[in-house]
Amino acid sequence: MWEPDYEREANYWIEKDAVSKKMNAERLKERIEAFLAERKTCALATACADLVRCTPIEYNYLDGSFYLFSEGGLKFKTLRDNKNVSLAIFDGYSGFGALKGLQVQGTASFIEPFSEEYIKLLDYKKIPIEGMKKLPKAMNLIKVVPKSFDLLDSDLKKEGVDSRQHLDVDN
Repeated sequence: MWEPDYEREANYWIEKDAVSKKMNAERLKERIEAFLAERKTCALATACADLVRCTPIEYNYLDGSFYLFSEGGLKFKTLRDNKNVSLAIFDGYSGFGALKGLQVQGTASFIEPFSEEYIKLLDYKKIPIEGMKKLPKAMNLIKVVPKSFDLLDSDLKKEGVDSRQHLDVDN
């Protein structure tokens, strides 16, 4: 069975980014935040040992972090052992000239139910605290703090920069 040169393929974007036309970091951050504000659903990728999960889930982007309410699921097995996650947010494919997507690498943690931060998210989503307390069990709240963003946007070429832009986040 044929296999690719994994190392070479893994370095593809690293090498390409080294010589790419880059957008100013502050402008890129604004572009990313605008992209996130226009969407609400992501794919949350988690993994540990032989278990890999990719969960479609609603996100809320607030104060530089992603918050995801979840009832539960197999992603919790992976998150117990590996807090490194990836989020993918993207538009449906309509051609090479209209690509729009964002990959996020980050670290997941859990917010204690009804803590100050948990209540902040309930308020943000306009979910009544008393309504949440009536559930058989409180919804889990996953927080993802981004380490980096990779934005793919075909329209960036019109601005004189490459269509793929990378942003490391200082936490």
